[in-house]
Amino acid sequence: MIENEKAQEILLILEDKLEKSKSILKEDYASVRAGRANPHVIDKITVDYYGVATPIAQTASVSVQEGRCLVIAPWDISLLKSIEKALQVSSIGINPTNDGKVIRLVFPELTEERRRDLTKQVRKMGEDCKVAVRNTRRDAMDGVKKLKNDKTLSEDECALCEKEIEKTVSDSIAEIDALVSAKEKEIMTV
Repeated sequence: MIENEKAQEILLILEDKLEKSKSILKEDYASVRAGRANPHVIDKITVDYYGVATPIAQTASVSVQEGRCLVIAPWDISLLKSIEKALQVSSIGINPTNDGKVIRLVFPELTEERRRDLTKQVRKMGEDCKVAVRNTRRDAMDGVKKLKNDKTLSEDECALCEKEIEKTVSDSIAEIDALVSAKEKEIMTV
């Protein structure tokens, strides 16, 4: 058990940053469309709502219909055209259909090539997350070495801290690998 307060603080900061990295990866994965309608696909798309860029989900009710269709019903009908335009210029790659009351996004079946592209994208996101985790590890290790050089931390405590940092980071990387595998499996499932 590490008793030095500054070393404990370094470990707490490390764990907090690792959790944030993993939660960002999960959010990014939620926006990757895998052939099924997913309301999170439009989370980052904003529409001009009385002069303020507002996420679509805050201006309309978003629901999934029949597994492959996303229905967007704006609370203010005057926003219908703005939402449609925002969806058209977004990177989701689906043309919205507007019937005057709601907007429908019909998700087509993914082709094998598109599935492979998405898995590459998912792997890259996972690798970017691992890079962030490794950078966090480096910062924590530097903090521990600084404490050792300042004679605040003994050799044994330093070794114990480094071992704890390595274990925490290894566990996080294993979790990231599991997230990547799960998302790849979801995308490749026809």
